[in-house]
Amino acid sequence: MSRPSTSLLLRRTAMATLLTLSAVTLPAAAQDSAPALTVDKAAFADTQVAAGPADDVNDPLEPVNRAIFWVNEGLDVVVIRPAAKVYRTVLPTPVQKGVRNVLRNLRSPLDLTNQLLQGDWQGAGDVLRRFTINTTIGLGGLIDVAATHGYTYEYESLDQTLAVWGLPEGPYLVLPLLGPSSVRDAVGFAGEFYADPVSNYASNTDREWISFSRASLTALDTRAEYIEALDDVKRNSFDYYASMRSLYRQRRDGWIRDGKPDVEQMPNIPDYE
Repeated sequence: MSRPSTSLLLRRTAMATLLTLSAVTLPAAAQDSAPALTVDKAAFADTQVAAGPADDVNDPLEPVNRAIFWVNEGLDVVVIRPAAKVYRTVLPTPVQKGVRNVLRNLRSPLDLTNQLLQGDWQGAGDVLRRFTINTTIGLGGLIDVAATHGYTYEYESLDQTLAVWGLPEGPYLVLPLLGPSSVRDAVGFAGEFYADPVSNYASNTDREWISFSRASLTALDTRAEYIEALDDVKRNSFDYYASMRSLYRQRRDGWIRDGKPDVEQMPNIPDYE
């Protein structure tokens, strides 16, 4: 197999960067499938008080992370949030939902692969059913017909797969442009991008516009969905950086557990027998 040219690698790296511009302010690497972001103000107040030293939150590079975080935040304020507001103003809500559905449908091969790697056969079957139903009856994924039949969308990433395999997350990171992450999350994202059949098809057939269009829509749609929620986090946070770090880790851990409660966080119940 021939090695890709340097120019091809550069183009794909640029597309990877654009694809994740939405992560500048969002607490996860794959947010297009995320449930609605809600803000518990009391919980965030407790988070700020209990955060403690950087070691307690697995953030040994906090000074560097904070600097990168505020550069990313400046980019969001100047470019991404205004563009997302225009996107939401121009496109009616049904059209936005259609765009989101298509983006999720295009991610089906990655979701399926991760379900299989995690040994979740039922989840893998659901992904296949969703893809088949939505690609055919749902007009290429534009309409989420599968959800009306009980097959709701479930986001699966390589980060989740590596966590299921027992790989530790590593230190918390804030990446330039890419936003909140960890060593495991960053490795997972890179692996997914270069394994994504849609990106590979676009690169191998000189149709980079497919990847650029997909990346732009992902960034705009995701940021538009969370304008009010993130504004609320910023407005009510004593430490916006710490709040976003907490949100990222909570949502990532929730995805890894597939929404199941964390038994380690449950209170100890005394045994009186």
